[in-house]
Amino acid sequence: MSDQMEYLQFLAHGYDRDRILCDLMDKFGEDVWNFAFFITRRADVADDLSQEVFLAAYNSMYTFRGECSVKSWLLTITRNKSIHYLKGAFFRKVTLTNHFVSKDSSPPAEQVLFTRLENQKLWDTVIQLPRKYREVLILDYHYGLKHKEIAKLISVSVGTVKSRVHRAKKKMNELLALQNEEV
Repeated sequence: MSDQMEYLQFLAHGYDRDRILCDLMDKFGEDVWNFAFFITRRADVADDLSQEVFLAAYNSMYTFRGECSVKSWLLTITRNKSIHYLKGAFFRKVTLTNHFVSKDSSPPAEQVLFTRLENQKLWDTVIQLPRKYREVLILDYHYGLKHKEIAKLISVSVGTVKSRVHRAKKKMNELLALQNEEV
């Protein structure tokens, strides 16, 4: 199987969609969940949205045209469903907060602790950014998408993406400087 799963654009009715769905979930499940979480800031909602994203992908699998990567396609679905959730009446009436939990492993305990604290500080700062800045940073740095892909995914120009990335970095630096002054 190729890294980007380009074969999806050549699917015809009769292929084992269940097996392909399992491949998509194995390869991109964590990315979809993380992106939904970064947009909504809620783990329980990210769980539900991830299921909705893969259900939508399953139902529209034969219509994938290959105009973007499979990852971009899934992240676009994730973004659309997340924004739809945020615009929903339930979200406007009920606001709960959750915290991002870092998944680190092994080395010495002190190193693990300091790495977790630093990662937690960075993610907490990213979460404080307005959604339009938060999502371009996540798509650029975490998912490694090109500015052109990000522009298509969020329906803005490449120039707007570049501007938002620049402003997001600037805002991150300001927030991190404020946090360091408080310590």
